[in-house]
Amino acid sequence: MIGRTDFTDKTAFDSKSLDELKQSAKNNSPEAIKGAAKQFEALFMNIMLKSMRQAGGQDGPFDSEQSRMYTSMLDQQLSQTMANKGVGLADVLVRQMSGNAMNQALESDPSTNVGSPANLRGLNSYLDNLKFEQQPAAAPKTAFTGPNHVREFQEKLTAHAEQASLETGIPAKFMLGQAALESGWGRREIKTADGSTSHNIFGMKATRGWKGKTVDAVTTEYVNGVAQRKVEKFKAYDTYADAFKDYAKLITKNPRYENVIANSKDASSFAQGLQKAGYATDPEYANKLTKIIKQSLST
Repeated sequence: MIGRTDFTDKTAFDSKSLDELKQSAKNNSPEAIKGAAKQFEALFMNIMLKSMRQAGGQDGPFDSEQSRMYTSMLDQQLSQTMANKGVGLADVLVRQMSGNAMNQALESDPSTNVGSPANLRGLNSYLDNLKFEQQPAAAPKTAFTGPNHVREFQEKLTAHAEQASLETGIPAKFMLGQAALESGWGRREIKTADGSTSHNIFGMKATRGWKGKTVDAVTTEYVNGVAQRKVEKFKAYDTYADAFKDYAKLITKNPRYENVIANSKDASSFAQGLQKAGYATDPEYANKLTKIIKQSLST
């Protein structure tokens, strides 16, 4: 049996802490019940804070993409802090999860362990349901500038870019700029055989380890500075959210992109970092990306 794990400082949005809760359940830890309830209470508090901010509006003169990102991070921390102090919801959940069936068992047999395998299997199922996919925040109400196709592109993808920004630390508009460059502002998205979109707006190729759907498409690759047309296998996603999540995973998990995150202080550094890391073979990739970010996405 493993030792008890203290979940009081774990964030409700941290999948690792939820995995730890599940592991505690498997190892007969009654603390997992309380931990799961705290996690759920924090999630509830975060939803409440988000609704309050949306009701109050976020269109002040000092609001920006960056301020909204940090506000979201602040709300997550506030949610956990309030849940740690408790508003009563966690206590109700604890009674619900460990009540009824468990109390009856205790009444009939005082030696019954609240953390018995039978009871904890039910908790493990509950934790599976608790591990949810956080939806991106609603797209900001900022009036985007530029041509219609540029505005529509930003309105459609900004919320997903902001969520990826929380995971990578890269400004959302930098990622939007890269998606715009790779997909021609959404007008040259990679299509599947039936003509529907693959949602692959980052031009992500299907590597050997990719287990998802794929689509073949013609692309331009530069060999020794000379452009060549080739047919390559690309990833296909069910949603744009999946595309941004996979992109964020690549940038944060692949060692070759470590310097990209470290040097994302401005558009030029971000673009140069991607090119040096080998994201694209186009020798003008960094210049093109920098231009899009600075000229089309500056708000």
